[in-house]
Amino acid sequence: MTGVDPERLDDQQLMKELETIHRTRHDTLLHGSNDALRTHNLRMAQLEGEYLRRHPRRPVAAGRTREGARERGPGED
Repeated sequence: MTGVDPERLDDQQLMKELETIHRTRHDTLLHGSNDALRTHNLRMAQLEGEYLRRHPRRPVAAGRTREGARERGPGED
């Protein structure tokens, strides 16, 4: 594993790690090696999984659900 075990991060550290990995995602996808992308995928899944474990009842915006997207219609973001 690369980085600190997400379970050992406090909430502030976890959010910082998530912000960093999301910010670097596009560049890794476009320009990273297969190994770099695989490592990025694994780390992102670990961090996001830990966030979801800590926040199972996080607020969900209506527009980010399937029903909300259907109500918006095609091409409306």
